[in-house]
Amino acid sequence: MKIYLVGGAVRDRLLDLPVRDRDWVVVGATEQEMLDLGFRRADAEFPVFLHPETGEEYALARREVKTGPGYKGFAVDAGPDVTLEEDLVRRDLTINALAEDGEGRVIDLFDGREDLDQGLLRHISPAFVEDPVRLLRIARFAARLGRWGFRVAHGTHRLLQRMAASDELAALRPERLWLEMKWSLAEDQPWRFFQVLQRCGALERLIPELAGVMDDVAGHGGRDDGTVLAALERVAAATTAPEARFAVAFHDAALEAGDPAALLHRLRAERDYSELLLRLLALGPCCRAAAAGDARALLELLERGRARQQPRGFSLLIEACMALHPRSAGPLREAVERAQRVLEEVTPALLQREGLTGRALGEALRQRRLERLQSWPDSV
Repeated sequence: MKIYLVGGAVRDRLLDLPVRDRDWVVVGATEQEMLDLGFRRADAEFPVFLHPETGEEYALARREVKTGPGYKGFAVDAGPDVTLEEDLVRRDLTINALAEDGEGRVIDLFDGREDLDQGLLRHISPAFVEDPVRLLRIARFAARLGRWGFRVAHGTHRLLQRMAASDELAALRPERLWLEMKWSLAEDQPWRFFQVLQRCGALERLIPELAGVMDDVAGHGGRDDGTVLAALERVAAATTAPEARFAVAFHDAALEAGDPAALLHRLRAERDYSELLLRLLALGPCCRAAAAGDARALLELLERGRARQQPRGFSLLIEACMALHPRSAGPLREAVERAQRVLEEVTPALLQREGLTGRALGEALRQRRLERLQSWPDSV
């Protein structure tokens, strides 16, 4: 039995990046031998085990044969005769097929270190096209490593184009597309995920609503500067929150679709992501009017945006608005900060001391706040 550290942990160490997770491959062992050593099964389908002390994943080396469509259409052999090379060759990219033995020696069978040096995302073999998830994964790695200049190799791009035009893409489940997209939105350069899909032709098949607005410069709903990807780049610089990045990326597509809720359902978008996008669509006009000095719109923005009840969500809403409308970002931020101070100063307790209660209190509170906003900066 031989054990090797494989994949991302080796890649990231060679790039001097923090190692997120460590995965191991075991050569020359059986499932029963792993169980006898105290390992616990981690997967019902594949021979993957959890270390009894560290909880890290140890997978038996395996070879795969394509038997049907999609990423589950493979027959797996994880017998003790499977070699390390057979296991590594089934992986997607050369930079993910690096291994390290127990003495710290790097095993590089497919020139992965050279591709690390060159900043290339390159497939290992033509079998790359057999798994449609790999198309999403390479787009996600572009989002993660684009900061260091990584790009898709020309030959690999041609394979992506083949995959985008093939029937294999139809086997992708919406849930897997959502997961890969969600993970990519949390990476350093999330716009590269969509860029890779667009350039190979996959975006039009996977998310046609987004593909249809990707190159529009003027945008929908008054977006005033650059393309969707430019807006996504701006919001990524402002916040690491994937919900805000998603809202900006899909703002135009949701407007164009006409039924945002149906689009969100088809994407399998999670609740936080859906709520922020829908709120952005509903309050976008208020954001633009508030930035232009409309006190009523500003107060409505804070009230409907639940600025006091959900401060994080409101903050992300404003970041998304500013990314979509950069020319008015400064005035919008200033207006929101001003309004938040007014909300803190003009409180229900202040009017209760004047004897107001119930509905009269609510109406008077809103009117007093509106008057303060309209008289700004005279009221300061």
